[in-house]
Amino acid sequence: MKIKNIVSLSLICFAFGNLSAQNPWPKTTETAKPWTRWWWMGNAVDEKGLDKQLTTLNQAGFGGVEIVPIYGAKRFENQYINYLSPEWMKMLQFTTNKAKSLNMGVDMAVGTGWPIGGPQVSEEDAATKMIVQTYTISSGEKFSDKIVLKDEKQKNLKTIKLDIVTAYNEKNEAVVLNDKITNDGSLNWKPDSGKWTIYAVFVGKTLQKVKRAAPGGEGYTLDHFSPVATVNYLKTFDKAFGNSNYGVRSFFNDSYEVYNADWTPDFKNEFKKKRGYDLSPYIKYLASDEDNEITTRIKSDYRETLSELILNNFAKDFTNWAHSKNSKNTNQAHGSPGNLLDLYAAVDIPESETFGSSIFEIPGLRRDSADIQKADIPDFNMLKFASSAANVTGKKLTSNETFTWLTEHFKTSWSQAKPEVEQVFLSGINHVFYHGTTYTPADVPFPGWLFYASVNFVPENSLWPHLSGLNSYIARTQSVLQSGKSDNELLMYWPIYDQWSTPKGKDIAFKVHNVEKWLQPTPMYENLNKLNKMGYSLDMISDKMISESKSENQKIQTAKEGSSYQVLIIPGLTYLPETTLSDILKLAQNGASIIFQNEPKDIPGNFEVEKRRNQLKSLWKQIPFQNQGENVKIASFGKGKIVLSSDVEKGLEYLKIQREKLTDTGLKFVRREFDGGKYYYIVNHTSKEINQFIPINYTGKQTTIMNPENGDFGVAEMQNNSVRIQLKSGESLILKNSETVDSSISKWKYLEKTESPIILDQAWQLSFKEGGPELPKSRNLKKLEPWTNFYDDPATQSFSGTGVYTTTLNVKKKNADDYLLKFDKLYESAKVIVNGQDAGIVWSIPFEINIGKYLKKGKNTIQIEVCNLMANRIRYMDQNKITWRNYNEINFVNIDYKAFDASNWKVQPSGLDGQIQIIPLYWTK
Repeated sequence: MKIKNIVSLSLICFAFGNLSAQNPWPKTTETAKPWTRWWWMGNAVDEKGLDKQLTTLNQAGFGGVEIVPIYGAKRFENQYINYLSPEWMKMLQFTTNKAKSLNMGVDMAVGTGWPIGGPQVSEEDAATKMIVQTYTISSGEKFSDKIVLKDEKQKNLKTIKLDIVTAYNEKNEAVVLNDKITNDGSLNWKPDSGKWTIYAVFVGKTLQKVKRAAPGGEGYTLDHFSPVATVNYLKTFDKAFGNSNYGVRSFFNDSYEVYNADWTPDFKNEFKKKRGYDLSPYIKYLASDEDNEITTRIKSDYRETLSELILNNFAKDFTNWAHSKNSKNTNQAHGSPGNLLDLYAAVDIPESETFGSSIFEIPGLRRDSADIQKADIPDFNMLKFASSAANVTGKKLTSNETFTWLTEHFKTSWSQAKPEVEQVFLSGINHVFYHGTTYTPADVPFPGWLFYASVNFVPENSLWPHLSGLNSYIARTQSVLQSGKSDNELLMYWPIYDQWSTPKGKDIAFKVHNVEKWLQPTPMYENLNKLNKMGYSLDMISDKMISESKSENQKIQTAKEGSSYQVLIIPGLTYLPETTLSDILKLAQNGASIIFQNEPKDIPGNFEVEKRRNQLKSLWKQIPFQNQGENVKIASFGKGKIVLSSDVEKGLEYLKIQREKLTDTGLKFVRREFDGGKYYYIVNHTSKEINQFIPINYTGKQTTIMNPENGDFGVAEMQNNSVRIQLKSGESLILKNSETVDSSISKWKYLEKTESPIILDQAWQLSFKEGGPELPKSRNLKKLEPWTNFYDDPATQSFSGTGVYTTTLNVKKKNADDYLLKFDKLYESAKVIVNGQDAGIVWSIPFEINIGKYLKKGKNTIQIEVCNLMANRIRYMDQNKITWRNYNEINFVNIDYKAFDASNWKVQPSGLDGQIQIIPLYWTK
């Protein structure tokens, strides 16, 4: 096996591997490299600092930045620049010009902090909520109260209005009283009989303002449902940008985190237009949590209307506006009270988000329970909402806000980041944005300006010298994952009406942080997990997407540039619109294969219920099902097939849909199709080494193994449509299966055997290269030890930076094909230098690197430059009360959102420990 030999990103330019062969790697672009969210604190930036940081980011292998202005640091107020002011636009223009000269891209947020909003949001355009007040009146009584809003927080607002007034008697008979209310709130109505409850709906405001706003960005949060609010909001950008986009590639909108926004001033009229009836007589049911049929139907219609409003009045308008500037747009739809698939699909670059730390079985991967968010584990299927929308509708890029709160501050190693980003790739995402990088002026001492909730991808990070290892890995991987198009065979319908029909609450926000409520308990989720583990590749699809799909050559396709699919699966559900069932049957009529997990029980909504219910039943009866054994019914329907089975796996077997059996080993994969072949990106997140032939469904005429960590490649050994792979826990590879044969590519080097290792148990010298607060003393070591073991030198306990371990080795004979240098314990990453030659960076599990071409017979000098975490230096600063966090707005918090204090932290082990082995390797001939 060709094992790690990381090269500097500045050298890659995709000129790796066997230089005499035609290089199989796709050309890298700035988009293939990782990008980073770039916080401008207080917008206190200048040209000199922008130039320096962009150059530094470029040298480390970043392809672009995403500007997000936020609150500023104290004592720098005189350097603040107001967002979108002429001076700010000048800084933006400088940034995009400099980035262009470095072949980097620039995105920017359409707002500061989050969620979207600012000073241009008037009270009328601000996020809106319904406020319900109730009154009682009986026949013969005079109503002495006034129907006016009693909420003290709203009393000074000018836009408050009474929207709906409806009375209900004990029989739930309704009388709409809007025309019975005078301007002062008096009621000109007396019931003839009985006791009545009056429901009054006022149009109120959430009063939420932009969180973490930058100077010039403070103000109300936007009403995403208003037909005019988005247009009005973007006029401020039209004024600042004029006819130019200032070099911005894509305008970005952060996740929807608008709280209690469940109405809009024109909601009543919009509801009637979209749902076909007046909501006024049913307002009691919208305000109620009673579990009954009418409540579920009204709430379903209400939520569907909210979804259509945010789609049409925000997402689509945002996209159209970005296009008017000759730019793209990026949107995080999650958190929205709408159909996430449709919202993601309405923009150019759908963006998901990872938050927290995942659990992996990789031996040696650190996951300290004290340093992680207990409640937040990134959900693989949640990530797939964004990539599904992109794949189905033909978007080339799906982005991800990556590494948010991965661990506690200053405790994240690049080895911890690797499997997390691999999980993102496996979900179908191909364009990652680190979270993130903070702009820091040159005169601000260590650790510079920092943003809470992030992994600190900043030059002040003591691990920065080895970041090119992670970045080059991502660049190679994304160059493949951005090629061609996704090659998933299954579509899974999202039964959103089952969610919308829940009787509790009003709006339903589909958040990253509450998947345990709305996603994980569903039959769809169970199917996604089961089928993915079995080796099937899936995307999700919405009702709207189904209505736009066509079936040709037994494949289902929604958009011309989108992927095509073999089967549409309708998971277990209660509610299915009759229009969606009609669209599904049209697909089957034209050759599609459909699997229903159960017969739909009912239609959603409250419009013409019996008529639509009968239509649903009539359509279902058109399917000529016949028993095909236990728990399986089948029907030929036009040119297609329809299967009814609670066991989706049986349905897929009947339809002869092949799964990828390689997942039986525990390996994970994602597949891409390109002209003339297919890529497989394969990851080993199991606890064991995989060394065997694995079956793959598509081999082509030649299979080339490509190593994304070092760029090596070679023709794979094949046997009966199986490819031989050798993957240790934590490693990955790419298979390029082509219909053309390139005879110039050498065979892949498989590890055949090893010899007894050389144990480097001799003396070492330890010195320190760079870092602080001060360099520890150099010393001679009888054996390898972390420098934090040496308590006689206090500097070792507080130092964060680079320590250099040096030794000499006498190699009596050099007859192996290669030699593997293997670390026992590495805290945290290392650059290996053999006889003065850079052998590469060791930054991920398994901690090892091939050094054979640098070793020589006789005396050898081995130098290992180890970088540790920032944690020990931060601990020292807090223990000595050295001020380093001093921000306006939120200051700085720990992973539990409490005041940050590292003074009680344990010293983090730093350097090398255990044994270092050099293992002779022999390749298969």
